[in-house]
Amino acid sequence: MASRARGKNRPSRTQVRAARRSRRHRRRRFLRWFAGGAVGFVALAFILSLFIGGLPLQNLFGGSDAPDGPGVRFAEQGAEHITPGQEHASYNSVPATSGWHFAQPLAPARWGVHETPLADEVLLHNLEHGYVNVHYNCPDGCAELVTQLTEVVDKATGRGGKLLMSPYPDMDTKIALTAWTFLDQFEVFDEARISDFVSSHESSPNAPEANVAR
Repeated sequence: MASRARGKNRPSRTQVRAARRSRRHRRRRFLRWFAGGAVGFVALAFILSLFIGGLPLQNLFGGSDAPDGPGVRFAEQGAEHITPGQEHASYNSVPATSGWHFAQPLAPARWGVHETPLADEVLLHNLEHGYVNVHYNCPDGCAELVTQLTEVVDKATGRGGKLLMSPYPDMDTKIALTAWTFLDQFEVFDEARISDFVSSHESSPNAPEANVAR
């Protein structure tokens, strides 16, 4: 009698096949859910990187290591706030890449294109906030270069990027890119070179206040 009772409690072949189908269905449903969530996260990260200033795409995936390049790295000279007219030591690069700078409301300058030179003490406050500054020096004029640089900067700022462009008469080269403690100088417009510098250094953890909104 006990043997017949145990036999009655065993699932039938039909029930076994149904249970297997149910497990396979749950497994496929979980995999679809997981894959959809992963794709959604990547898409959200990409959208945020385009439209939210100070939130680089690499940081969303844990890649928060401060970059060592591109450009030449200079020793940091601190981030002390000073008042106009206050004396300070010379900067260790031209244009300056770190050091003494004005506090609000004198700085930082508004993002985007400026047609007149800005003082290092202003520009450095922008760099402190994770900006990339784009400078040009054309004593005899360079309308085409200005147009090319403007297009690059407008495109980046239109996506929420923290970029500033202004003439810089005292530098040795025609073009210079600055980020906090980094400088890249060259003579001929190179969009790929500029994009590489911007993507590496804009909102970089190197900057003391990189997460401050533009």
